[in-house]
Amino acid sequence: MFETHHSLPWNAVTLQPGSLKKRAELNRAYMLSLKSSHLLQNHYGEAGLWNPPQQPTDCHGGWESPTSQLRGHFLGHWLSAAARLFASTGDTEIKGKADFIVAELARCQQEMGGEWIGSIPEKYLDWIARGKRVWAPQYTLHKTLMGLYDMYEIAQNEQALDILIHWANWFHRWTGQFSREQMDDILDVETGGMLEVWANLYGVTNKQEHLDLIRRYDRRRLFDRLLAGEDVLTYMHANTTIPEVHGAARAWEVTGEQRWRDIVEAYWRLAVTDRGYFCTGGQTSDEMWCPPHQLGGQLGPENQEHCTVYNLMRLANYLFRWTGDVVYADYYERNFYNGILAQQNAQTGMIAYYLPLETGGTKVWGTPTNDFWCCHGTLVQAQASHTRDIYFTNDEGLVVSQYIPSHVQWHHDGSEVSVTLESKAHDVYALKASREQPRQTSHPEYTLSVNCEQPTEYTLTLRLPWWLADEPTITINGERQRVPHTPSSYYRIRRTWHNDKLTILLPKALQIVPLPGASDMMAFMDGPIVLAGLCDDASMLYGSKDQPETLLAPYHERQYAAWQPDSYETRNQPHTTRFLPLCDIRDERYTVYFPVTE
Repeated sequence: MFETHHSLPWNAVTLQPGSLKKRAELNRAYMLSLKSSHLLQNHYGEAGLWNPPQQPTDCHGGWESPTSQLRGHFLGHWLSAAARLFASTGDTEIKGKADFIVAELARCQQEMGGEWIGSIPEKYLDWIARGKRVWAPQYTLHKTLMGLYDMYEIAQNEQALDILIHWANWFHRWTGQFSREQMDDILDVETGGMLEVWANLYGVTNKQEHLDLIRRYDRRRLFDRLLAGEDVLTYMHANTTIPEVHGAARAWEVTGEQRWRDIVEAYWRLAVTDRGYFCTGGQTSDEMWCPPHQLGGQLGPENQEHCTVYNLMRLANYLFRWTGDVVYADYYERNFYNGILAQQNAQTGMIAYYLPLETGGTKVWGTPTNDFWCCHGTLVQAQASHTRDIYFTNDEGLVVSQYIPSHVQWHHDGSEVSVTLESKAHDVYALKASREQPRQTSHPEYTLSVNCEQPTEYTLTLRLPWWLADEPTITINGERQRVPHTPSSYYRIRRTWHNDKLTILLPKALQIVPLPGASDMMAFMDGPIVLAGLCDDASMLYGSKDQPETLLAPYHERQYAAWQPDSYETRNQPHTTRFLPLCDIRDERYTVYFPVTE
């Protein structure tokens, strides 16, 4: 039975010290390193506030270059990420920079007549109405619109809402001149998240003109075919459609019209459930949807565009909140480790547009100021959003959805509840003290400290992940609970909590995952984490597909004070290959899928 889950306020959850927090701090430092004048360069240019005799050598290049038709798209992502950072950490430095940028956008808007605030000229939209080729102007504009909305909704900047409402007046007038057929033609050119922006705005204002915009941006040529059960995705540009379905999701939340929710659920079935995915969770090749369960011929240098990973995780968040179905949390976890983390360079903080899954692939990293691909924008948002999907609430209490070291402050029945989730390291000295025989313990182990200012009764719900290999061990204040081995489910604990400590051990195992459509090609996973061989070929591996331990064994498994379970190497093979977590690989050549035979 499914139930509605609710997100906690942004400031309720913080990350604990560790590798993930370091990645988030790396992202913050990068965001602050970008000059405000350069972030605004294309808005200044449209407003006539920036008119150098020649292009400065240090201005932003790539897709942000003043000659690019997508110029200005990154600023909206930056504002959305800044709003998240401020709301979750109280970071006044990033907030001050973001508020200044919003104020400068207001100045640009006044210079351009009080409505338009685009980083590209209005005529780009007239061009698509005429059928003239232009590169995704509404996609570009929606980024700034969404950044303004997030600055209002998440960071409480009222000026951002004022800018957004005045700009929406322009869009209402512009779209009002077209017939339904003409508008459908316009919507066939990538619109990004325009529908979601208008649904968000309607949720704030409840004004008819913003509801009109929701209706006008209803992409019927896609949505009606989805509802009819057609496969409208195969070999279609993937990231054109995912943000449009975000809009349908938000439209359902603000209007309550069932058709919008039906669209979202139909899309998920077609894009994920009935299509399958790589071991990483990604499903695209060269930005296109692959045929359902036919991924054998799709391995290449341009698999898994980062934007599609981030946006499908956002869609999973919508569906998880609506239903509480554990399948969406499992999907989120797989993509988090093997997409969001695998496509950020843990040393430089930069983005890999694609995640190659070809034999001997290498990640190609962006630069701080000379690329600004679309995925560059979803990078800064993703790395500012880690706390959003760890905990949820439902009618019974608190839900632990992701096992990410963190701290949450929550109020329940008038009592303040503090919960701290930590990853527990195995201590060799503790083993010696208790006279236990030292042994490898590679299972994820966590401690959950629960403190209530007064005894409080509620249900604590723990997700038992899809990769669970054996019966989990859960203790409360040292007392072991009886927990069945039921992967992809929940374990619920109803009690009166006060000052309690839980330990949670989740057994995992090395597993082999076949490539859909090529049953002889196999990938290796260690719990939720994909392993990649450090090699530029895919040599045949000999062993049992049902017994991965016949193929791989731990490598350098012991260091002075801890087991090192994340590194493996082949065993009993003609050639020795070392395997590392895909999310830890930076510049090495690697291979994910190998032929395996008995």
